[in-house]
Amino acid sequence: MSIDKSKSSDGISLERRYQLLVESIKDYAIYMLSPEGIVNSWNAGAQHFKGYTAKEIVGQNFSRFFTPEDLAAGLPAHALQIALNQGQFESEGWRVRKDGSRFWAHVVIDPIHDESGKFIGFAKITRDVTTKKVAQDALRDSEARFRFLVNGVTDYAIYMLSPTGEITNWNAGAQRIKGYTEQEVIGTHFSRFYTEEDNLQKAPTRALETASREGKFEAEGWRVRKDGSRFWAHVVIDSVHDQHGDLLGFAKITRDVTQQRESAIKLEETRLALVQSQKMESIGKLTGGIAHDFNNLLQGIMGNLDLLRLRIALGQTAELGHHLDAAISGVKRSAALTHRLLAFARRQTLQAKPVDVNLLVQAIMDLLQRSVGPDIAIHVNAEEGLWWTHCDQNQLENALLNLVINARDAMPEGGRVSIHASNVLQQGTAANQPMSRIPPGDYVRLSISDTGSGMTPEVLKQACEPFFTTKPFGEGTGLGLSMVHGFITQSDGYVSIDSALGKGTTINLYLPKHVALSEALLLNEIQEAIPAVSKKRLEVLIVDDEEAVRTMLTEMLQQFGYAPLAATDGHDGLHLLEARPQLDLLITDIGLPGGMNGRQLANAARQIKPELKILLISGYADPAVIEKDPLPSGMQFLMKPFAMDTLLSMVQSMTDSEPGKKQEEPLDK
Repeated sequence: MSIDKSKSSDGISLERRYQLLVESIKDYAIYMLSPEGIVNSWNAGAQHFKGYTAKEIVGQNFSRFFTPEDLAAGLPAHALQIALNQGQFESEGWRVRKDGSRFWAHVVIDPIHDESGKFIGFAKITRDVTTKKVAQDALRDSEARFRFLVNGVTDYAIYMLSPTGEITNWNAGAQRIKGYTEQEVIGTHFSRFYTEEDNLQKAPTRALETASREGKFEAEGWRVRKDGSRFWAHVVIDSVHDQHGDLLGFAKITRDVTQQRESAIKLEETRLALVQSQKMESIGKLTGGIAHDFNNLLQGIMGNLDLLRLRIALGQTAELGHHLDAAISGVKRSAALTHRLLAFARRQTLQAKPVDVNLLVQAIMDLLQRSVGPDIAIHVNAEEGLWWTHCDQNQLENALLNLVINARDAMPEGGRVSIHASNVLQQGTAANQPMSRIPPGDYVRLSISDTGSGMTPEVLKQACEPFFTTKPFGEGTGLGLSMVHGFITQSDGYVSIDSALGKGTTINLYLPKHVALSEALLLNEIQEAIPAVSKKRLEVLIVDDEEAVRTMLTEMLQQFGYAPLAATDGHDGLHLLEARPQLDLLITDIGLPGGMNGRQLANAARQIKPELKILLISGYADPAVIEKDPLPSGMQFLMKPFAMDTLLSMVQSMTDSEPGKKQEEPLDK
């Protein structure tokens, strides 16, 4: 090594410039050693790192910077020998400062030769990299702890995959769950753990594609162990990227959840068994109550019909009307019980129309009073200017009757029932108030109060639940309040109950106000629904799969001067209609066999004769058939069972006919 001693324009030699440069550097210790290791020079960086001034260290052997362990191992002389033989010595290790503290040093020792090539000593550069060393040690410790953690986990299979799905590491949990040692799986594709069916469907490939695209894939499914047995696995695959966003591979975590799955299946089976048991218990309560009610009704019908037949045989005709009325009453009560069941399920077909609640209450007062008996007084408070509501009048009457009968049962020793109808403007109520769940709006409130025993809080909570009753087993269906609740809810209304033990019960029915300009308009609306009577001969097609119904309707219409035709199903009915397009009215049951129901028949009939009047009848019709798919003009619905005058009145209103006047020459069938 040679140094140019020439001077620059400012008179400072290059040698002096190098000296000034080296002496000013503080981030590196730069100094010269003799061939024997004696310190010949010392810069500011050396003083900064090691704590010695130049006066303290120049002339001393550089071995004083080494730790006792390195001195004992002969490291200083070894370092100089390597530098001389190999042209450089470079390493990292602990060094000692003047105060005895240690720092981690990066050391480079280079041999120095003069212009002639003669070896004259060493150049030594040292840098304090303690901070870097601490960070690296912390990282290594963290990585080691992480490896120990991952390898110590035995409940989860945790391992890495290459971007193409090859296994790159394997923990103890993976070996325990899947049965393979690390040597058996490293470098193999993770698809080996999938079932044959999943591999045929390329499930492993789709899993990696999802993880790569979305960052994560999570699923459960069957996996295969080394011994061929299967286990139910919960799997999570996360994509791993470097700081540039390039895919490095995937982290995969698998857990054997076979036992949890089996427990969940057993729990679900137990739950279903419990539900089935509760369902059968409910059905038992329902059938017991229905059997009680229907048997009583049938007994009344059968007894009156037997008496009717006996009196006819004996020629005693004076009491026939009484027994007929009693039998018809039993039929109507049976129909009402059926409606209670449908109302409970909210499956009844409602025939809503404007209703004056005050008039309705007055009209059934006699029935209500007979139902409760002489020991109970009924008081009615009719508010003036009461709004009209829009609902099924028959169902509202039935609901009111049920509530009054419930009130009677709560007062076995007599008492008072109060019925009050009022207008309510609901404007929003605090959450803890009784009407808090009723949306704002205008309602007609019908309140039924009694002076009976009242309900406990526990009974009050269950009052509207299906099949719940406080009556002895078999003496009621437990559907009274359920029916009321179902009907009111289906009518877009609300029910509230106020009751306390020993203080009686008040049940409030909230029905929406019917929107109309005035009561006069409501009356006009009702009157306009009744068409004027005309004098036109009618031919009626009856389609019903029940022979008794067909026969009854045929005889009834013949009796009042109509010319009926009859068919057993939709296809036969359609053929008759095609053959006789002059038909004026189609009466068809909705539930017909043969693949064409009554609504479909009606639609097909309208294709043949668009102006044909159609009356749909049914013992049960899904509300979706009538309410969610409104009937077009000229098509009406009538619920079975119906009275003769109800049918004839509807036929008259639909056809402008004149029932009651027999035709002289009935049309051929």
